[in-house]
Amino acid sequence: MKELSHLNKYFLRYKWYLILGTVFVIISNVFQIVPAQLVRHSIDLVVDNLALHQSLSGLKIQENFFSVFAFGILVYAALILIMALLRGVFLYFVRQTLIVMSRHIEYDLKNEIFGHYQALPLSFYRKNNTGDLMNRISEDVSRVRMYIGPAIMYGLQLFTLFFMLIPIMFMINVELTWYALSPLPFLSLSIFLVNNQIEKRSEEIQISQSRLSTFVQEAFSGIRVLKSFNRERDSVNNFERESEDYKDQSMKLTKVQSLFHPVMQGLIGLSTILTIYAGSAQVINGNLTFGNIAEFVIYVNLLTWPVTSLGYTTSLVQRAVASQRRINEFLKTSTDIVSEKNLTDEIEGKIEFRNVSFTYPDTGIKALKNISFKVAPGESLAIIGTTGSGKSTISNLISRLFDVNEGEILIDDRSVRDYQLQSLRSQIGYVPQDVFLFSDTIQNNISFGLKDVATERIYTAARDADVYENIKAFPLGFETRVGERGITLSGGQKQRVSIARAIVRDPKILMLDDALSAVDTKTENNILNALKRIMTGRTTIIISHRVSSAKLANRILVLIDGSIVEDGTHEQLLSRDGLYRDLYEKQMQVEEAE
Repeated sequence: MKELSHLNKYFLRYKWYLILGTVFVIISNVFQIVPAQLVRHSIDLVVDNLALHQSLSGLKIQENFFSVFAFGILVYAALILIMALLRGVFLYFVRQTLIVMSRHIEYDLKNEIFGHYQALPLSFYRKNNTGDLMNRISEDVSRVRMYIGPAIMYGLQLFTLFFMLIPIMFMINVELTWYALSPLPFLSLSIFLVNNQIEKRSEEIQISQSRLSTFVQEAFSGIRVLKSFNRERDSVNNFERESEDYKDQSMKLTKVQSLFHPVMQGLIGLSTILTIYAGSAQVINGNLTFGNIAEFVIYVNLLTWPVTSLGYTTSLVQRAVASQRRINEFLKTSTDIVSEKNLTDEIEGKIEFRNVSFTYPDTGIKALKNISFKVAPGESLAIIGTTGSGKSTISNLISRLFDVNEGEILIDDRSVRDYQLQSLRSQIGYVPQDVFLFSDTIQNNISFGLKDVATERIYTAARDADVYENIKAFPLGFETRVGERGITLSGGQKQRVSIARAIVRDPKILMLDDALSAVDTKTENNILNALKRIMTGRTTIIISHRVSSAKLANRILVLIDGSIVEDGTHEQLLSRDGLYRDLYEKQMQVEEAE
């Protein structure tokens, strides 16, 4: 239960649901205990008056006596029926409090987990796969809800019924009560022996479920690649293997759980037999009536479902513990990217790297080595280099998706760590190398993150990104919904929509991470001409492998293996016999060949 203690704050928040639910459980138990006593009185009424009724045989008074006698039985029957109806009403109230409480907590817990996910750094997502993250917020939370709702409801019914019923049974006859309850210790022992196996199997099932979810998510995301390489059959075979493992784990748990029901039913049946046996001896000795035996049999059967549900409830609790442990594992993961001074000042755009080195924590790859440079407000800097040279890492560090290991990054002569994350990132327009569009309209994708943005402003951003005419050519124009990850758009169109999304924010710092890699030369020239206007008055970082994009900048850095090897303007670098000049000549030859 240590893992489930995380839920205590939610129980406190919805304490009135829990309190009222407990009250309704107690009342519903009253309405199932009282009928047993009515049955005892009705049977005793029949037994006590049967001999008298037979002794009046042949007399006129016998008919009148039978009418009174039958009326008494009818009253008892009516009272039992009323009690059953009232119990049904209060059981409805039980569900309207305890089950509703579980739904509220499920909603809050999912929001807490998702909110925590959003606050975690990018390194967290590099170490954990998407399927596992999704499984913890869906399957695991659902299993926790089964503990919060059904398990607590059945548990309350069991414990309140025991505390109400056992004293009544002892008051009637101590010896008979001990006979009826004698199998229960064996029941508790059985539960104890099986519980550990249930917890172990539940944990294995959740791990298998995470692997299965991850596989399915990757298969759907990479469906184009699967079809292009004609690997659908292999994908199906791999899914069958993962699914087979999940089935095997579930079958192991089912085998363990299947022990509960027959064991409990057998022990409850034994209680009934012992009750009738011991009760009959007491009746013969004159210590009990036939009605007492019937009452005890009803009491034993009243305990049947709560005790039987104990196995089901225990299983729910154990699976909830396993799921909550997985949830807590991520909830205990904290971000180390926090603001030290929570500055929300409007920035001018000055950027400075001082002896910055960075190593990715998950791979151990040293991406940057003692990098130093400055960019004045309103100036532009191009960073070019080969794949893996550390170009994109620089943009990630400026927006604090990661924090540097050594050195310092300054914005407007203040440490980037001093700025509030939301304030800093809201003033940065970023076009990532891996373009991502949401399954929404093109207009909403461009205005993503902005509230009440003017339509004309969206259109202007689309024109500057040279995608306006493409969008207007669609039947629904800007209201066209793109497929998952923008699958309905071409690579170039997605990239230009991403550029429009960055510039519509009117950012102080604009970062283009290889933003023109998927467009042709003509489109690139159109966007570059528009970028000349866009870059005016704002600090711009252009990350590219194309010299044509880099020459727009006031200054160019050339990176190799995380180190700056060349630094200067386009003309200065061309005058040197270095890597930049070599790249320029090779790309010019390719363009002439085209």
